[in-house]
Amino acid sequence: MRPPLVPDLSRRQWLWGAAAAALLGQGLAHAQQRPEKPRLTLALGGKTALYYLPLTIAEQLKYFSAEGLEVDLQDHAGDSLAQQALLQGQADLAAGGFERVILLRQHGVNCRAFAALGRAPQLVFAVNARTLPNFKHLVQLKGRRVGVTALEATSHWFARMLLARAGVSPADVEFVGVGTSTAAVGALREGRIDAISDIDPVMTQLELRGDIRVVADTRSLRGTQELYGGPMPGGCVYAPQAFVVRYPNTVQAVANAVVRALKWLQTAGPSDIVRAVPESYMYGDRAIYLAALEKAREALSPDGMAAEEGVATAHRVVAQYPNGSAAVRSQAPGTTYTNDFARRAKAKFQVSGLSRDATGA
Repeated sequence: MRPPLVPDLSRRQWLWGAAAAALLGQGLAHAQQRPEKPRLTLALGGKTALYYLPLTIAEQLKYFSAEGLEVDLQDHAGDSLAQQALLQGQADLAAGGFERVILLRQHGVNCRAFAALGRAPQLVFAVNARTLPNFKHLVQLKGRRVGVTALEATSHWFARMLLARAGVSPADVEFVGVGTSTAAVGALREGRIDAISDIDPVMTQLELRGDIRVVADTRSLRGTQELYGGPMPGGCVYAPQAFVVRYPNTVQAVANAVVRALKWLQTAGPSDIVRAVPESYMYGDRAIYLAALEKAREALSPDGMAAEEGVATAHRVVAQYPNGSAAVRSQAPGTTYTNDFARRAKAKFQVSGLSRDATGA
């Protein structure tokens, strides 16, 4: 029998204590300029995924509330669907891969990322160990089905990039949206997909149980560097530029909550994570969830800031995507990200971080 990961203090008691501590900071929030738009909808692509863990922590520990915000985290199967919700006016903000901000120019939409969630993409591409037991090369996926979180999501673009490098065109495979949770696990184990491009904790669960063979892994800074030829940002929170200009205090409040959550994650141990994260997010296996977190921990942003070199890499990679528009290829890196809000939040909470500042006003 495994030793308990959680002390005698109940999760509910612990959360109440954390919430009370967070609410003590509300006096400071009110002393500052209040958010112009206190009620927000933030769309994201897979609420239970570790990719969005900083937002989960900000929600569960009441950091949004401490900034005078009431934030609804609107869940979608992938970040492309979260972006669609933003474009359709169903959400005020969105979270997803940094590439999404760049690609929005194809829709004539000028968005700006303002809080980094990750400093590596955290995407993993793997093949099904059962349907492809003798796998040697990605060319073997021709005529096969590849699972992605959602069509046109960052995971989809990641898979297309890897396959293209191996000489496999998008027309050679069938892409299938499988989400970021147990549905993705079921699709692979039941043999409905022969490869998968997804995020944790799903990928660690499949990996530890021998269901997949990993081909490409961007959960580490080293793996990301090797694959992209430079640092590559991961998830971020972004909004239309018009929203950023109209509601600067609101954007600052969101950045404050995210950066505070990132600071908490820097020192959070396994028992802290188990108490803060809803049990349902762990899919019934705390050990696998914590193992997944350890794999992805260095991919989390330490301070919400974007590194200039990483932003440049993202623009270079997106410019190489097939069918990319001239608007995407011509935009300067500094037009898609601002560090102003994260920088102020970092100073407010005295956050130490390793990210080098990016351009972007």
